[in-house]
Amino acid sequence: MVAVTEKIKILCAGKNISVEDLAAGAGLRVDQVNRILEDERIPSLASLIKIARALGVRPGTFLDDSEEIGPVVTRHADSSPTVTFTSHLTDNNSHMDFSSLAARKAGRNMEPFLIDIKPVTETENYSSHEGEEFLFVLEGAIVVHYGKERYELQKGDSIYYDSIVNHLVTAGGNSTAKILGIVYSPA
Repeated sequence: MVAVTEKIKILCAGKNISVEDLAAGAGLRVDQVNRILEDERIPSLASLIKIARALGVRPGTFLDDSEEIGPVVTRHADSSPTVTFTSHLTDNNSHMDFSSLAARKAGRNMEPFLIDIKPVTETENYSSHEGEEFLFVLEGAIVVHYGKERYELQKGDSIYYDSIVNHLVTAGGNSTAKILGIVYSPA
């Protein structure tokens, strides 16, 4: 699999987009984009969505291995490797590990993930990006900070929200939670 940062570099080179142009188009600072391009880790989901929009591609373009036109079945035994998005505002790793459920599907508009959310002791950075998100709690509990509101969700609960509003999802307690998350980002 080609690294996410390599795919970003390839797309920028192919479209003759400079770091400065990418930063401006994505609404990020130049130093943030440089950190993303110089790092082996995957940028935060919010940054990745903004970069995809600036490059005119789907966010899943950076995570795809191969693409299929028809339905894609993901078997539990053949699940894709876990991906951890990072914050390029700080050196901290993210508290969420993502497993894509449709990485091989061509032309998709939604990004479905199984996400393990680890407890954190310090508040992470909120994110915002165009689109919508749907979260369904499979195990444990989560807290969704959405604008000035705070929602506590237990196993079996779900939430659907506009992701342009600042939001943060954390584990609701001292144990890891597992959720189904579906992210929609307009192209």
